Amino acid sequence: MGVTRTSREKWVEEGLRALAAGGPDAVRVEALAKRLGVTKGGFYGFFDDRDALLKAMLDTWERESTDEVIDRVEREGGDPKAKIQRAGMLTFSSDRLLPIDLAVRDWARRDESVAERLRRVDNRRMELLREMIGTFCADADEVEARSMLAFCVAIGAHFLAADHGDRTRAQVLARAADLLLDRP
Repeated sequence: MGVTRTSREKWVEEGLRALAAGGPDAVRVEALAKRLGVTKGGFYGFFDDRDALLKAMLDTWERESTDEVIDRVEREGGDPKAKIQRAGMLTFSSDRLLPIDLAVRDWARRDESVAERLRRVDNRRMELLREMIGTFCADADEVEARSMLAFCVAIGAHFLAADHGDRTRAQVLARAADLLLDRP
């Protein structure tokens, strides 16, 4: 009976877990192989080197955090405000995409090619926000401002350590969403 190979997807997935937990320096072939319970030899059947794995990881993150999120938002339907909220929830509150997204943002501060990739992803996300907010807000400047504020709240809330008096973080975020999405 032949030995079952660890799939390319498992290497990528384990790399994304390592990235989310410790940044790009934590993505080491030997450490990934150990966590997968395999030798590192199988790695080279799928990737020429670590850089090829890192690229595949970024490809997966980009596809999952843009194409797959947008596809799901469209498939599940709803009005534009519901679509915005669903896209934000899928991207910035998930146990999977959020830690990867935050790690990529940190990595992009030190690597121009990652920064370019992040810019492309963020531009796609902003396009969706502009399109959806533009359905209930006619002023182009206000659409841009609301889109930027919504995006900043979605990302920045994970870094803010401030208290909110007698309100919970969830209450404040819900009210911010109501203001940005022009809901009563």
